[in-house]
Amino acid sequence: MKTEILFEDGDVLVIYKPSGFAVQTSKVGEPDVVSELKNYLQQKVKTEKLTGGIPYLGIIHRLDQPVEGLLVLGKNKQATSFLSKQLQKEGGGGTFHKKYYAVLCGKPSSLEGTVEDFLYKNKDRAEIAKNGSVPGAKRAVLRYAVRQVREADGLYLADIEIQTGRFHQIRAQMAHGGTPLLGDFKYGNEETTALARKLGVQNVALCAYSLSFFHPISKREMCFYVKPKGRSFSFFSQE
Repeated sequence: MKTEILFEDGDVLVIYKPSGFAVQTSKVGEPDVVSELKNYLQQKVKTEKLTGGIPYLGIIHRLDQPVEGLLVLGKNKQATSFLSKQLQKEGGGGTFHKKYYAVLCGKPSSLEGTVEDFLYKNKDRAEIAKNGSVPGAKRAVLRYAVRQVREADGLYLADIEIQTGRFHQIRAQMAHGGTPLLGDFKYGNEETTALARKLGVQNVALCAYSLSFFHPISKREMCFYVKPKGRSFSFFSQE
C-alpha cells in the first residue's frame, strides 16, 4: 500500500498520504487512497471472517494530489457526520485543526503574519478576487511563520495554519503574495519552475504535518504528527 495507516479503530482511520497519490480520482483503473483503503478493509473483513457488504469509508477532507500529509476518514456514517461538523467549524473556535509545512520561493514581506484574500474557483485554479468583487468568492485566511531559511536558494520553510479551508488556498495565497511554493508548477513562475527542476523537486512542497480532532465516540482529543518525506523538505533540518 502507498497509504500508511497511523491509527485505526471501529470509527476512524488516520492515514499518511504520499505526494503524487490522489485521494480520489475519476480516471478508470488508476489507484487512489479511497480505492486502496476500501480494498484493505474488504480484505480485513475476509481475513477476520466478518459479515457485511462493501466497507463504508467517509471522506472528511482532502489533499491535492501533489501534496503529502495527514488525513482522517470515517468508517461509518455517524463518525463521518461528527467529524464533518467539526471541520465546518475549522479555525478560530473550532475543534478540527490542520497545520502545514510549506517551502516558499522568496522571502515573505514579514517572517510571520496573517494573509487574507477572497478566493474563487476558476476551472482547476483558485483565483484572487480583489475586495471580493467576483460572485461566489469566499474569504480565505491563513497564518504563517517562517521556521528555517536556506539562503543559497532563497527558500523559506514556513509553518502554516489555515483558518478557512478553500480550494488550493495555501498555494494560491502564497503565490499571490510573491512567494510561490517550491515545485508548484500550477501557481509558480519561470524562476521557481527552473529552481524546482534544478533541485530535482517534482511535487508541491506542502505537507499537512499536524492534525487534531475530537473522536466521534470517546470525545477525546486526538493529535497526530508526521515528518515531511518529500525531497523539498530534505533541504531543511528534520527536528
